[in-house]
Amino acid sequence: MTNLFVIISFYHMNISKLSLLIVFSILLGSCKNGGTEKNEKSGQEKLETSDFEFTNELIHETSPYLLQHAHNPVDWKPWSESAFELAKKENRLVVLSVGYSTCHWCHVMEEESFEDIEVAKLMNEKFISIKVDREERPDLDMVYQTALQLVNGTGGWPMNAIILPDGSPIYLGTYHEKDEWKSILTKFSEEFVKNPEKIREYASMLANGVQEVYEQPAKQMANAVTADKVISGVKEWSLLWDIEWGGNKGQQKFILPTNLNMLLDYAVLQQDVDAENHVLNTLDKVSHGGIYDHVDGGFFRYSTDDKWKVPHFEKMLYDNAQMINLLSKAFKLTGNEEYADVVNETFKFLKTEMRNETGGYFSAMDADTNGEEGVYYVWKQEEIQGLLGDDFELFSKFYGIQDNEVWENGNFVLNNTTSKADFSKESNLALNELQNKIKQWKSILYKARQKRTKPSKDYKIITSWNALLIDGLLEAYKAFGDEKYLTEAKSIFEYIKANNHNNDVLVHSFTTDSKQKEVFLEDYAFLGKSAFALYEVTLDVSYLEISIKLMNTAIDKYKSESALFYYNVSSELVPKIINTSDGVVPSANAIMAQNLFRIGHLEYNTEYLKKAEKMGSLLVSDFENYAVSYGTWGSLFLQQVYPFYEIAVVGSNAKDHINQINATYLANTLLVGSAVSSDISLFKDRYDIADTFIYVCQNNTCKLPVKTVEEAFKQIKSFGYQGLK
Repeated sequence: MTNLFVIISFYHMNISKLSLLIVFSILLGSCKNGGTEKNEKSGQEKLETSDFEFTNELIHETSPYLLQHAHNPVDWKPWSESAFELAKKENRLVVLSVGYSTCHWCHVMEEESFEDIEVAKLMNEKFISIKVDREERPDLDMVYQTALQLVNGTGGWPMNAIILPDGSPIYLGTYHEKDEWKSILTKFSEEFVKNPEKIREYASMLANGVQEVYEQPAKQMANAVTADKVISGVKEWSLLWDIEWGGNKGQQKFILPTNLNMLLDYAVLQQDVDAENHVLNTLDKVSHGGIYDHVDGGFFRYSTDDKWKVPHFEKMLYDNAQMINLLSKAFKLTGNEEYADVVNETFKFLKTEMRNETGGYFSAMDADTNGEEGVYYVWKQEEIQGLLGDDFELFSKFYGIQDNEVWENGNFVLNNTTSKADFSKESNLALNELQNKIKQWKSILYKARQKRTKPSKDYKIITSWNALLIDGLLEAYKAFGDEKYLTEAKSIFEYIKANNHNNDVLVHSFTTDSKQKEVFLEDYAFLGKSAFALYEVTLDVSYLEISIKLMNTAIDKYKSESALFYYNVSSELVPKIINTSDGVVPSANAIMAQNLFRIGHLEYNTEYLKKAEKMGSLLVSDFENYAVSYGTWGSLFLQQVYPFYEIAVVGSNAKDHINQINATYLANTLLVGSAVSSDISLFKDRYDIADTFIYVCQNNTCKLPVKTVEEAFKQIKSFGYQGLK
């Protein structure tokens, strides 16, 4: 355990390096769902309070994670000013425990400690205990994870802290066994009585360190964004690439689709074959590997090994939303039908398992079933043999069901390391015959799996994560032209408009009877991006109006003293946060800058364009040094330093032309249209009732209008664009 009175040398480290470490250490937090079962439609409790020996204040909450702890003997309280007022009044320290409903080790600790009468007695007598769902309150999680990083150099969930009644931490850790947790509680409760001033002095120092981390981006010097800096950042990042297995080197691997999305655009614009190969190799490896669910569809949270073979079996909405987006873009570039299959299967999984009856998508599906990780997903040899009969041998070769590939307890994870084309040659089997067999195998295993007990789900509908799914579905619609993707994207947007509001103000998450009022920069930024993307695809100006309204609200609500935006609205207990790096979701500040850039180009809004330029200038050095954590900023820099194209399609057939153009991979392009006369700057005085024209512009220079997509592509090439294949 960290010595309470040691001044942490970590505090003095380079803040940019610290930010990078925070991103990676928090990514590696592994986690279980447990507790009470939910009604999928409403997310409400099925069990009565009288069925339990203990009930605490969390019973009045709507977060699935908090409700899982509502019957612990620990006298848990939700985060509130009243809880801290009580701590001040009774001069007690606060235990703060942060997790989420599908976190495995959160619930291991619950079973070992928080359900233990002896531990609960100690916590109830000496502390005020507060539970927080990190998915509901990412701002609180961000603050205390940063403090944990300062102290321990690592982070993750569960995050368990001991804090003063003013919110300042004095101890931070993750999972603890029962005896270790009791020892920590005893040590700090006694120390608080004996040396209260020393504890407050330490807490103040640590709180200042946290604040410095989040003030640092606003203090950085502005630097011009140049192509050389972007190239330098990618080159530095490339040292981390696993050339054989894809992704970044490491014993555990996250896919990080935000980074790969940026890198694919970079590869096309820079004509960098190595970068393109790295992205496509990564997509091939993860689509074939065990990190992908070959039976139900959908990607798991991360791989526990460096070959994507054995995953941590959580499925998160944000991962799958971003993978639909990335794979759809990659399909447009390559025409690889396997990417189309994975997109379709992932969407099918999400719609079947993660969607409520009225159109919102749940945040997560658990790794565990009845306390055992992965049991829903893995297979034993004899079970597969009984299901597939004569096809067992062929199936086993294709999916790695061999004695030397066993995971644990005789269980296998389906893991394919060979492409269908190569396997068909090796097996002397026609490709179409193999494809038909794979479909048949998946169908048989799917039906068998449906008889198993499914993992639990977290039924929160998170605004920003649903916005990511809208973006992914719109990219799928562009790539494949299938209306189901567009229809669902519009449906999700309408759901968010109807439900994720509290008194007409956007909120971060929704469950039936939810009391949450919190909302963050990412909610406005991501939903603003989705609204603009819907406008681009549908030509419906109402989406553009919503996008601009969301952006203006965010600009006003989260403005800071610098060009960057605060992540949250501060309170007495929560400081203002400026967060700029990507995590499992893109940087909200970077998405704000991208939105300003694109709307600025559409409307020739120079104020928006200058704002985006200033924001980028504060972060370009971070990208140059640590591109792996700043991929979303990298996407902005590509648009700012490489030629950026505006394609305006005006006329009655605008939508048909746009759909045709969208099926082609175009980096650094704003593609918009209008089927009617419009005063929007990019369309003004360009409408002709008798015909439809395509205007291709770059750097305030436009070619003569043309009538066909083929002619427009020729004009793009004449501007110097090299990405068309």
